[in-house]
Amino acid sequence: MLHRHFGEFDGFLAELVLDRATRLEAEAGTLRESVGTGTVAGNLATALTTLFGPVALAIIPLITFRDELRARLRQAVPGGGTAILSQATAAISAYLSDERALGRIAAGSDIESLTLSLVGGGHLLFADQNPGPPTAAAVTRYVTSVLEPVLPA
Repeated sequence: MLHRHFGEFDGFLAELVLDRATRLEAEAGTLRESVGTGTVAGNLATALTTLFGPVALAIIPLITFRDELRARLRQAVPGGGTAILSQATAAISAYLSDERALGRIAAGSDIESLTLSLVGGGHLLFADQNPGPPTAAAVTRYVTSVLEPVLPA
């Protein structure tokens, strides 16, 4: 049935990735709405758990290893060659910037480095789990350790 709707497998994959990226935009909005509420570490642990759900984890290797798919995604969306990870990075960076503006993260914090640490390490944390995702406690422990130097005492 899929072969009738899509000309080839990469066309199907491109539509799947773009659909998931659109859904991540909504999830990013939820993270932005949490600015100033709860704890920074708690909000980010929840966001990472949502962002690196099973569908995203299945899509990321497909993007990584299929040159034609990355090319299609780049044509469809600026920065689309690394869709999913790009959306996660943008959402977390914006959230951290907003929290820094409120003083919940130290003023001199390097948002770009924090974001890369959270997205990259978060991806590894979720991708290397057998038989399932990491526990909420493990995710919170990871996020807290990354953020510890920049959180007010």
